[in-house]
Amino acid sequence: MIFVEKTSLAGAARALHYAQPTVTYHLTVLESHFDGALVQRGPRGATLTELGDTLLPHAEAVLERVKLAERDVRALAERGTRTLRIGTFPTAGALLLPPAVKALHQKGVHVSLTEGELPTLLQGLRSRELQAALVFSQPGDRLDLDEDFELHALLTDPLLLVLPHDHRCAALDRVPLQELRDDDWVGAADPRDPCDRVLSWACAQHGFEPLQVMRTDDYAMVQGFVAAGTGVALVPRLGLGAPRDDLVVRPLEGPPLAREISVAVLRSTVATSARDLTAALTGQAEHIIAQWESGT
Repeated sequence: MIFVEKTSLAGAARALHYAQPTVTYHLTVLESHFDGALVQRGPRGATLTELGDTLLPHAEAVLERVKLAERDVRALAERGTRTLRIGTFPTAGALLLPPAVKALHQKGVHVSLTEGELPTLLQGLRSRELQAALVFSQPGDRLDLDEDFELHALLTDPLLLVLPHDHRCAALDRVPLQELRDDDWVGAADPRDPCDRVLSWACAQHGFEPLQVMRTDDYAMVQGFVAAGTGVALVPRLGLGAPRDDLVVRPLEGPPLAREISVAVLRSTVATSARDLTAALTGQAEHIIAQWESGT
């Protein structure tokens, strides 16, 4: 807040283009409301008291929500359409989201789209820059979102092993993970990626840690590196697309590994827009699952 940055009532007043008595008056009203001093005045300026420190993050959150409310209302007034700010990661953006956006457009909802990896999307949700986002996690993981968000599960995306066509395990229907103990791996750009973490967990059950020799979030590049013999990879089915002819794709032996794909929606989002988005995404997820089950 301006006062904290300026460390004095006079400095805050100048930055806000108010007279100092006006700032002092509003501060006095606040202190009266909370029945305690929020600011400690002194010869070198003013500092927040413990009460002031406690109030500060709540005040910042209120001001941020007011700013977002002004933006949404102005957009509705100027364009005559509701705006929904949605985030997505690339594979979901390619297969899950387009039909949902089309359905929203048909209902008169304008979509503002942000693409990014999971940490960027979660930060966008927490800052309220995004009202909804497609997210993923390991089964049972918490995404560290507060109670202002609803999380709607969409589909379980199996993780499949991608091998060069001449790999020693390529002829197996299901590959035992321990057979890959000495292989190099192509992993995600971020070592904290849920898919990499579940791979490390699974390998640890067999007494080894996968050696990551290359990292990228581009699944086309992953397939290229695997085909070139750089390593093997664990890739979500949603990110596979049409695998190259010089690769083989196999499930791992044992309990299936997967990531859970969900949509996180800010509860204060206009109810009809949130319901329309969730319904459209659920329908597309069911369509994708049906295609997987039919082998197409």
